[in-house]
Amino acid sequence: MIIKERGWPAHYCLANYCLFRRNTLLKNEKYCIVVSTVGNCLKPKSEKIWKIGIDRYYETMVFHSYEDDNEKYYDADVTRQIYVELPNTIGKENQDYEANEMHENVVIEIQQRMIEGTI
Repeated sequence: MIIKERGWPAHYCLANYCLFRRNTLLKNEKYCIVVSTVGNCLKPKSEKIWKIGIDRYYETMVFHSYEDDNEKYYDADVTRQIYVELPNTIGKENQDYEANEMHENVVIEIQQRMIEGTI
C-alpha cells in the first residue's frame, strides 16, 4: 500500500482560507482513497477564525479518487464520500495538534478497511 502526504487541500470550497490542511492518498491495487482534513479557517477580510460547518472548526472527510485522472493526481471525487466510524470533527478553534491526531486515526481506519476490502 502506498500512503502519500500531499500539499494541497482535497475538499471544502473555502479551503484556501484554512490555516490547517492535510491531504493523504492511500492507494493499493484495488482502491485510491483520499483522506482530507481542513480547519482553523480565517474568515475572509478578517482575522477571526470561523466555523466551517455546523459546530465545527475542523473536519476530516474521506473520498474515493476520480477514476479518470490519468493516474497523476488521484484527486478526491467529493461525490463519492466514504463515511468513517471514528470522530471526524472538532468543535474548538486552534486545535491543530488534535486535528493531526484525528487525521492520522482516520488514515489508520481507512488503511485497515482497504486491507479488509470493506470500503
